[in-house]
Order: sequence, then structure tokens, then C-alpha cells
Amino acid sequence: MFIDNAQITIHAGDGGNGRSSFRHEKFIDRGGPDGGDGGDGGNIIFVGSLSENTLANFRFQRELFAEAGAAGGKNNKHGKRGKEMRVRVPVGTAIYNENGDLLADLVINNMEAIIAQGGKGGFGNAHFVSSVRQAPRVAEKGEPGEVLEVKLELKMIADVGLIGLPNAGKSTLLSIISNARPEIADYPFTTLTPNLGVVDIDKSHSLVFADIPGLIEGAAQGKGLGDDFLRHVERTSILLHLIDVYSEDVAKDYSTIQTELKSYKINLSNRPQVVVLTKIDGLDQDVVDMVVAQLRVIIPKSTPIFAISSKTNSGINELLRYVLKVVQKQQEKIEAEKPKEDEIPIIRLPATSEPWRIVKEKEVYVVLGRKIERFAMRTDFSTDEGTRRLRDIMKKMGIMHELSRQGAKAGSKIVIGKSKLYSLTY
Repeated sequence: MFIDNAQITIHAGDGGNGRSSFRHEKFIDRGGPDGGDGGDGGNIIFVGSLSENTLANFRFQRELFAEAGAAGGKNNKHGKRGKEMRVRVPVGTAIYNENGDLLADLVINNMEAIIAQGGKGGFGNAHFVSSVRQAPRVAEKGEPGEVLEVKLELKMIADVGLIGLPNAGKSTLLSIISNARPEIADYPFTTLTPNLGVVDIDKSHSLVFADIPGLIEGAAQGKGLGDDFLRHVERTSILLHLIDVYSEDVAKDYSTIQTELKSYKINLSNRPQVVVLTKIDGLDQDVVDMVVAQLRVIIPKSTPIFAISSKTNSGINELLRYVLKVVQKQQEKIEAEKPKEDEIPIIRLPATSEPWRIVKEKEVYVVLGRKIERFAMRTDFSTDEGTRRLRDIMKKMGIMHELSRQGAKAGSKIVIGKSKLYSLTY
């Protein structure tokens, strides 16, 4: 089953808790702290793969979990790091967050992107030993792993896109020139999903053609099949706009599709195009020339017009040779910018440098900032030692001074983070 978009929730692994413990061995007096650090949680990494061609795997699997880190142990034993989850998706998959921001676009085989970061493991009490604090009883909790709602969109990696109104002859042309076997019938919307076909040209070159289900007027507003499948021509080097030569108004047919291309979220009307009149078998050349003249009035001079017949193969070879030249020029540009196999980038999450800030809500002081929130996540508020350490950190960061400046007094309530899960008093 062809599925080209999916919405899933991903859970990176939580960090393991640090251990608070002291050596207790025979004949060893006053054994010092030996609590180990917790292991980091596993990341969730998406990998582009040519062996995948659909997002159907996510139709029923809507949540993904990476392994949590193990807790630290006695004798300074570090907890085991959580196993990362590597998620293979088709090459051409774009990954967006819930706000619609692009996180990664996996356009190269084996390209990787770290989408959700595992939580850091908490420090054990052995980590906090110093010359003035020789028996610390504080240990950190593991940091929660990131939880994200992400949308996956598969955009086919094709060289040429076939577009046009229903029954313009797209599927028929694809079946003639390639190994694809799309369903063909004489009623609209025979093609319900995009089809790919590999086309051999001059026995020395091959191109990938994508047949996009028929657009109609108002597709951008969701009529017919809508314009949802246009994502599959976003990456193409050239668009072949097929128009039925027997149409009552070929100029209107052309304008209808151009309007929908412009209305798409990315203006596709500027993409290199070739207008192709189809089903010319049985027509005199004078009639074909007359139709071409009608189109030339509204079509830019730089846009070539071809007339073909899939039934008799008339004009098809000339069309394919022209398309090959255009694609080769585009591929030369892409190849010059494309990284080598051993230089394929790993997309990493951007480092955050968000400064802290304080928002007063009635009598409550809300402290916001990624860094201080992460410290709060790792604090064990059930112990005086843990809370005292968090206060020390806030003092070093200048937060306590700013709280005092804004009017906080002994007993004032302070919460950390938008979720307000972590609270203490001034």
C-alpha cells in the first residue's frame, strides 16, 4: 500500500538516575561516596534508505520509543547508555515538527538526522565530592528524553513529473515509455496514487517519471483529489504538462493547471515545463498547428510545445530527448553541490542558548530557560541536598538576585518551566 505521509509521536529514552551510596566494606573505616552516574537515554535517529518506498510502516505504529539509560550503581558503576532507535524511511522523506518547521530532509541514501535527543543521565553522589564536601548525599535524577509530535512527508525522488487534468493521457504515456503498469480507463481519477516509472532513453540513459493524479480546478481548496500529491513533483527537474488535444478549450485547461501550481504551498509554476498535446493520432497536421497556435498566445515563448500520440508513438522520442537534455543540465548542478558518500552529513539538533527569564504571575515567580529547566528536571526535590544544590546553581546563574530585585521574599513560591512541575520557595 502506498502511503506518503504519516503523523507519529517519538519518545527519546530517559536518562538513568544517579546513585547515592557509600562504601561499606569490612575493615574500611568511613568509606566515601561511591554512587555512579546514570546512563544517557537513547536518541531517535531517522535514516534515509533506498530500500524503503512508502511510509506504510507508520500506519499502525504511531509511537516510537528509544531505550532509557540505566541507573548508576554502587562502586562508581556507570549506568548503561540506552540503545538509540534508528528509523529507516524512504529517501525523499521530509520531517516536520508540530509547528510545521522542517527538522530534516533526507534526500541522500544513508543520510541521518537526530530528531529526538535522549535525556542525560543524572550524576551520582561520587561526582560531587570536593575538598569542602567530602560526603555529599545528593544525586541527580535522569533527564527525561524529548517527546515530539512529528509529521513525515514522502516526496518522490523523480526526474520528471507528469501533470494535467484527468484523462489527459498521463498514465497511458507512462505505460508506453516505462516499465510502470498504472491503471488506465476512460473515466476521471483512474489514477488515485502517484506512479513511478523508469524510462530508458537512447539505450544509454534512464530517467524516473512520476505520474501525478489528475488535478482539477479548485484542487488547492481540496476539490477532487486536491493538490496533496503535488509534493511529489517538488524535487523534479522538469514538469510535462499534458493536455488532451480534443479538449473544448485547451487554453483554459492550461490555465487551470497553472493556477493550481501557483496556489500550492510552493509556487511550482516557475519550474521548467514542457507542454505536451496528447492523442493527436488521426488528426491532420494543420489541425494540430491550429491548437498549438491557440496555446502559444498564453504560454511563455521559453516553454516548448510538443504533440504526441501514445497510440502510434508519434513525437515521443523527440520529447524524451529534449527532456533528457534539461534533466542532465539540472543534474550537473546538483552533482556539483552533492556531498561524497563519505561526507554524507548527520543532521544534529541545534544547540540551544536560550537565556533564562522570569515571569511574575500574581504571587508566583516562573523561571523559564532551557538550561535551568534541565537542571530542575535532574533535581531530586524529595531531598534537602538536591533542593539546596538547585538553589546554589540558580544563585551562580544570577537568578536568585533577579528574583530578589523583582520583589521575591522568604516564602515566595518559585516554579521552573512552563509545565510548572518543579517548584521551591525563595
